[in-house]
Amino acid sequence: MKKFTDYHGNVVELSEKAVFGSADHVLVLCSFRGDWVLTRHKIRGMEFPGGKKERGETAEEAAVREVFEETGGRAENLLFLGQYKVHDDQKSFVKSIYFTELADMAVKNSYLETEGPVLLSRLPDNIKEEPGFSFIMKDDILPFSLERLRKLQGKTR
Repeated sequence: MKKFTDYHGNVVELSEKAVFGSADHVLVLCSFRGDWVLTRHKIRGMEFPGGKKERGETAEEAAVREVFEETGGRAENLLFLGQYKVHDDQKSFVKSIYFTELADMAVKNSYLETEGPVLLSRLPDNIKEEPGFSFIMKDDILPFSLERLRKLQGKTR
């Protein structure tokens, strides 16, 4: 288990296993035909899709729904990468991290709180210094998730 402090000063615990119980939120690393698929949040900037579970949803169902809502992508075969717990002064929450290779992508009239998909052939080497990216992309979650993905897939990307 890894511990660090996030962008907002909250303590975060990160694990390869689902050790924190049921996740309230999801984060989904996506790719499509060799490109990374992010979404451009109207306030935060570019980030991987994700969000809160709705009533009655599993984390996996929320992941599929959030990816479609924010990118138009159809997520299949989710790969669990890990889970983290953010210890917020107001309310702690748990987020599960997944990866999916999108089966296809549809153009939509609305992407809800985002401006739709952004395809990148590669992520910036020093994403923490890139102003167009969300704070969500700038803590230890992303490097952990990418390394975990490499291990599970048995290859480098």
